[in-house]
Amino acid sequence: MSLTDDQRAEIEAQRGHSQPTRRPTVPALEEMLYRAFPVLDHGFVRVIDYMGDDGAIVQAARVSYGRGTRRVSEDAGLIRYLMRHRHSTPFEMCEIKFHVKLPIFVARQWIRHRMANVNEYSARYSILDREFYLPAPEHLAAQSSVNRQGRGAVLDGAEAAEVLDLLRADAGRSYDHYLAMLNEDESGQRLNPSRQGLARELARMNLTLNTYTQWYWKVDLQNLLHFLSLRADAHAQYEIRVYAEAMMAVVKAWVPAAFQAFVDYRLGAVTLSAQMLATVRRMLAGEAATQPESGMSKREWSELMGYLDRNG
Repeated sequence: MSLTDDQRAEIEAQRGHSQPTRRPTVPALEEMLYRAFPVLDHGFVRVIDYMGDDGAIVQAARVSYGRGTRRVSEDAGLIRYLMRHRHSTPFEMCEIKFHVKLPIFVARQWIRHRMANVNEYSARYSILDREFYLPAPEHLAAQSSVNRQGRGAVLDGAEAAEVLDLLRADAGRSYDHYLAMLNEDESGQRLNPSRQGLARELARMNLTLNTYTQWYWKVDLQNLLHFLSLRADAHAQYEIRVYAEAMMAVVKAWVPAAFQAFVDYRLGAVTLSAQMLATVRRMLAGEAATQPESGMSKREWSELMGYLDRNG
């Protein structure tokens, strides 16, 4: 991860300053505030601000004035009930704001999650840094033959090295052309005083998608958990999954009861269709169950057998 000396100094200054508050705070998350947690080769995730905690979820569900005298176990039980039965609005009462540095192609995948507030670094006003995502060799894989959105076998050493050389060369050349079109160096100084240079909002279109961008991403807990349920999944693309995994650690520190309920009822659980449930009931009753008579497609049948750890 690349942080400049000025960025490190800013983070330390932020962490060295505290303010009194009557709002509920979470010591474990307070300890994480402003710190940059590295992701990929130059990226990071850090928490800028947050509102609410496990108690806020419970309070919203009960619509009470205070936290009362209920035990932590009772609150955890209510949170688990809310998660289990998908009562989502109490989880919307907690919000968190992240500062994320990520490759542009990951950002374009991420932005599909629309229930958040986003403000991205503007290449119309500023010059992007010379920083590109270059995958580690073990993450360079061929196209999967069975999944149009996934990866197959890892490329061998020679082929992986060739791909990395191409990625590095293309990104570097595009960035050099970007600066040449701007007629500016990375600090914004004019390269040739006799030329104007192309507008920044136009010159940026030449940059490769592995160029890093940054944004502030503010989201409520309900929509954050939906994001994590998709992007922390083993089937998600590696480059966005590692961001989700970093954010999972934040959520665990922030709302531990809600996080555990999420792991139990969402991340580590499966949803059965009516046909799947009927098949499971038949199997429990000792009856024979086969795919043709189940009403399920071969793919859905295969998924069910995988859930049950059985050979179809």
